[in-house]
Amino acid sequence: MTKYVIQRPPQNDEELWWAVRATFGVKIPRTKVCPHHDTPFDAFSDAYFARHPMAMWLGSRGFSGKTFTLSLLGMMELTYLGAFVSILGGSGAQATRVHESMTELWNTKGAPKHLLLKDPTKYDTYLSNGGKARTLMASQTSVRGPHPSRLRIDEIDEADLAIIQAAQGQPMRKENYLGEMVETNTVFSSTHTYPDGPVTYFKRDFQEKGFPCWTWCYKETSNPVDGWLDPDEVNRKRLEIPAQMWRNEYDILEPNFEDRGIDEASVERMFDPQWDIRDGKEGYYYQFLQPRPDRDYVTGVDWAKSRDFTVIITWDTTVLPWKMAAFEKINRRPWPAMVGRLNKRWAMYGGKVVSDNTGIGSVVSDYIEYPKGAYRDDLTNLTMAGRIRSEMVTECVQAVENADLLAPRIKSMYDDFRFVTPDDLYNNTQSAHLPDTIAATALAWTARKGETRHAAAPVSLTRENSPWKI
Repeated sequence: MTKYVIQRPPQNDEELWWAVRATFGVKIPRTKVCPHHDTPFDAFSDAYFARHPMAMWLGSRGFSGKTFTLSLLGMMELTYLGAFVSILGGSGAQATRVHESMTELWNTKGAPKHLLLKDPTKYDTYLSNGGKARTLMASQTSVRGPHPSRLRIDEIDEADLAIIQAAQGQPMRKENYLGEMVETNTVFSSTHTYPDGPVTYFKRDFQEKGFPCWTWCYKETSNPVDGWLDPDEVNRKRLEIPAQMWRNEYDILEPNFEDRGIDEASVERMFDPQWDIRDGKEGYYYQFLQPRPDRDYVTGVDWAKSRDFTVIITWDTTVLPWKMAAFEKINRRPWPAMVGRLNKRWAMYGGKVVSDNTGIGSVVSDYIEYPKGAYRDDLTNLTMAGRIRSEMVTECVQAVENADLLAPRIKSMYDDFRFVTPDDLYNNTQSAHLPDTIAATALAWTARKGETRHAAAPVSLTRENSPWKI
């Protein structure tokens, strides 16, 4: 094993850039592209030299390399400063990913492996120069324990604000193996996802205190001078991401409070006025495709809470695009009455049902009746909260923008999709309100990877004169 002797830590930005390249074989982009952005190396050097006690890194989702750059920063601090580095994430898994990325860097050609006292574990790394890295769980107990010199927090917009605030008290100045004092520094790294989340909170706080907010996007990491990202990969990913989400989280890096959350042209394409036009009134059952035994169906149902409607939407999922078969919106009624509507629908169409059980526990489940021939796993109860909710909504919006859903122009539902904001779609706080029709559609769309069985026996019903009218 080649032993690399570190004579002294880098003293300025130029030395730091070359030290990173020589030690771990990485060129950190330092070429500015967007006039209003910084470069990853701007943020990196500011944190390494602790020019400010705290700083925020805001980067576009996936393509900015925030997590890897944070890992690289930790490795440089361990190796050259002998620092104690704590790693916290929006979740325990996110923090673990940062530490795993650090561990992988030991496999590079120039890495000073001789400094390792023992093989890194999932949670700790110890070096002979006193350097130490520790992964923290996202809990009050975990973040109140250690006192590192450097605290690295990844994906703060997915974290609990109270836990981040508790962790802020961790960093303390410490003397290193050179007899020098390692100054404290905390980095808050994230994509700005939620208008009322931790990023928004700390941006305001940092502005008042004069701490920097370093911002960059995929254009900096794919620049032709010292970038590492393949521009073709960016172009491929752009086709997979909802247009509004791309503008918010990949281009401008900040949620928009006013713009619409779903591409308008895609919404117009989804709701075909030539098929049919209906008001979507409360209390009416609308049937657009009659049940057939040779077709597959999925029904999504979002139950009425304090200010909502119960929405039950059945889709013919036999081929893409899915076609809406039936629609119903019901105001608050006794649970047996509302669940009774789903029971009738399921008996008619068969197939699968995906139900939102957020905040209602087993109340609904006790009333749901399996139709003849249904299996236990034909019913799925999901809790639309946190990351699960975000992923469900994102995939639903992608389905709309990929033309995977087709429906008559039901005016109430059409307006929900037209005017929903990014805040309503992607903000998990109580201040946001995901429209019931979008929730029901997102729930149904989660069943697309499963196999649906054929429908039950056909039942013929009219629409406006349906006996289901309440």
